[in-house]
Amino acid sequence: MELIQQNPDISAYLTADEAVDHGHPVVREISDRLWAEHPDAYSYAKAAFEFVRDAIPHSHDSGDPRVTWRASDVLEQGTGICYAKSHAYAALLRARGIPAALCYQRLADDDGSNPVIHGLVALKLPGEEEWARQDPRGNVPPGVDARFSLKEERLAWAVRPEAGEVDYPVLHAEPHPVVLAVLRAAPDRPYLWRTLPTEL
Repeated sequence: MELIQQNPDISAYLTADEAVDHGHPVVREISDRLWAEHPDAYSYAKAAFEFVRDAIPHSHDSGDPRVTWRASDVLEQGTGICYAKSHAYAALLRARGIPAALCYQRLADDDGSNPVIHGLVALKLPGEEEWARQDPRGNVPPGVDARFSLKEERLAWAVRPEAGEVDYPVLHAEPHPVVLAVLRAAPDRPYLWRTLPTEL
């Protein structure tokens, strides 16, 4: 699949916004700490991915009822669903001048029922011609094995067209409005679970 920049200007994928708030002190502190241990773009991007994937539990996996959507809140409160964790990873990347995009999949049950939109991040490291999608969701439930990879995608799930699943090719500089609206409107995760978008 060919990934498509929604905005042809690469600098759009470095900016801060309300959700990807990489100028926030919490984001900067974690970015500085990770950079001190991994002072090059590749190792930093990998370390930031593993931090968000492993140190920030997916709120569904942990049973946390809180809903976060700003990157700073995800990192400070240590919880979030896939969209929120993607905002956090994108913020950590942009904090170090690494272009980061938000992108999405449509996933479903084996029979195609219960579709839901799943959030990912794509990054473009210095010297690389292509964007590379990453999935910092967290490797739960058992059998999920998302890993940082530039060449061969190692996402939590590969889409199954026969089940109506879709890889959306567009790389968004900001969270998709449908996704952000749902996150902002949810008072808690049980409510959010009932209102998750099913398509973009």
